[in-house]
Amino acid sequence: MLGYHGCDVAVAEDLLNNRPIVPSNNDYDWLGSGIYFWEANPLRGLEFAREASRRKSKTIRIPTVVGAVIDLGYCLDLTTSRGLQATKTAYSELQLVYKAAGLPLPVNDLNKGLHRLDCAVLNYLHRLQSQEGKPAFDTVKGVFIERPLLYQGSAFGVKNHIQIAVRNPDCIKGVFRVPASHLDSDA
Repeated sequence: MLGYHGCDVAVAEDLLNNRPIVPSNNDYDWLGSGIYFWEANPLRGLEFAREASRRKSKTIRIPTVVGAVIDLGYCLDLTTSRGLQATKTAYSELQLVYKAAGLPLPVNDLNKGLHRLDCAVLNYLHRLQSQEGKPAFDTVKGVFIERPLLYQGSAFGVKNHIQIAVRNPDCIKGVFRVPASHLDSDA
């Protein structure tokens, strides 16, 4: 599949020169730790980079997007019943761990795009896989509905997307420059 990574132009040049991509390990990452890509949506990747360049932390100064050919490998696919059930089970077990420790579970703040609970659950699921001797997931795939709504009464959000978190960098088969024509919002 093709994925698109919104980033700073310096990061893009590093990637295009075969330097390794540094995984994100924020406690609010939607799909847990990994290297994030927008599936089949270069324009949304660029929009993300532009949004990030306007934030106070400014990890992106000059926004751009690079494309990647990704083999999903062994994928925790949150668009399937099996993937969702595994995640729900991990959540139930994580609740018990936090309760035993006398700690509150992390909380998502969807208005700010902070998915601390989701991140904790998915990272815990990966730990469970390892502890149980099961194979590690190479990638995680999820669908996200983001508001505002596309039109009044719609179930579609303006920023709907499918996101991929690559946990195994060997699944990234190649990186490429995105043609300007693929970033035209009128196309």
